[in-house]
Amino acid sequence: MAPIKEVGFEKIYDAPVEQVWKAWTDPELLKQWWGPDNVVIPECEVDLRVGGKFYIVMEAGEAMGPYKGTRWPMQAEFTVVDPNSKLVYTAKAWTEGQEETTEIETVTELTLEDDNGKTKLKLKSAINKTGPNAQTAVEGMKYGFTQQLEKLTKFLAK
Repeated sequence: MAPIKEVGFEKIYDAPVEQVWKAWTDPELLKQWWGPDNVVIPECEVDLRVGGKFYIVMEAGEAMGPYKGTRWPMQAEFTVVDPNSKLVYTAKAWTEGQEETTEIETVTELTLEDDNGKTKLKLKSAINKTGPNAQTAVEGMKYGFTQQLEKLTKFLAK
């Protein structure tokens, strides 16, 4: 079955592969950069192994106006974990309190390659199932990932 929507990104980070991998897999580091602009990450758990769980919650900040305080959990399971190289997870995300109507099911694949001491990141994410009220999230998928990957650039520059 073809995905409902698919996005792909390729980016070079001025950081070694090990540092980028750690940013994607250490819950304390993920809390510092994950998600689009104007969200905070109050909860994050990572069990980094095939079959392991990945749970993260984005919460809208003050700048999101009427959405302030809205929480968007994501529960995922790792299907591929190749340290410093590849991460694949299947995930379900939703708006808290509206799980049945806002859920989105995705598969995300991340690959990292050394590029003369820098890291070439390739990210592909596909939405395979949505709830009837998930259209805003589907439409904003590319925009959200773009902001998230920019936040990672700034985080790695620290």
